[in-house]
Amino acid sequence: MKPYVHGYSEKESCRLADQAGTLTELLHGDIGYPAGSRVLEAGCGVGAQTITLSRSSPAAHFECMDISEVSLFAAQQMAANQQLDNVTFRQGDIYHLPYRAGSFDHVFVCFVLEHLSDPLKALAGLRRVLKPGGTLTVIEGDHGSYYCHPQSRAADLTVQCLVTIQANAGGDARIGRRLYPLLSEAGYTDVAVSPRMVYVDASRPALVDGFTRKTFTVMVEGVRDQALSMGLIDRQTWNQGIADLYRTTQADGTFCYTFFKGVGIKR
Repeated sequence: MKPYVHGYSEKESCRLADQAGTLTELLHGDIGYPAGSRVLEAGCGVGAQTITLSRSSPAAHFECMDISEVSLFAAQQMAANQQLDNVTFRQGDIYHLPYRAGSFDHVFVCFVLEHLSDPLKALAGLRRVLKPGGTLTVIEGDHGSYYCHPQSRAADLTVQCLVTIQANAGGDARIGRRLYPLLSEAGYTDVAVSPRMVYVDASRPALVDGFTRKTFTVMVEGVRDQALSMGLIDRQTWNQGIADLYRTTQADGTFCYTFFKGVGIKR
């Protein structure tokens, strides 16, 4: 696997935590696992989603796996600080899962497939470790779904830089729209995909700060040096684009983005 395009800085860990906290109800409101279930969280990262999973299903047990030692250490520290007693952590490669077939009742994957060069292979491997009748839940974004007011060509170009950089790293920042065909091709049945749109205006100050400022715009800002060094954009246009994204957080601004949540069953 190629390096995580957003990096492993403290700032990125904070961004992930802000994103998870801001979007908890939107993305997790209808997720719950029965008592005694064994659930694999594949690609847990720094544990930003783990807190919500653990607390919403306290009688289930979560095995949280990631390829990065740095991220796993942060996730373990988080779990200790939050006193989560139904989670364990393990280092592993999503393409070569260190589990026997049929090891889990359910699998949860969030913001992982977008970084993979072969998401179909990963989904097939996750299906292998599910028990018959088990479910896979996957949540992904789609940067092509972003739009804002005031509309800004410079902002569009800065967001496109992130899409291009992620594609060059082997990922797909627009993978949300592909979830249905990917899950179906990987052999899951009863596949259902639902869009989860984030709409932000001044009447929703928590989303203005937590999503537009601290999640989306900070994420785009994080690829500045790469975008400039690769010649994807000139410095003036980049600065204007970032300023215009922040401009949408003012009283007359609006911002929209759509996540996609897919669920499939192993028959």
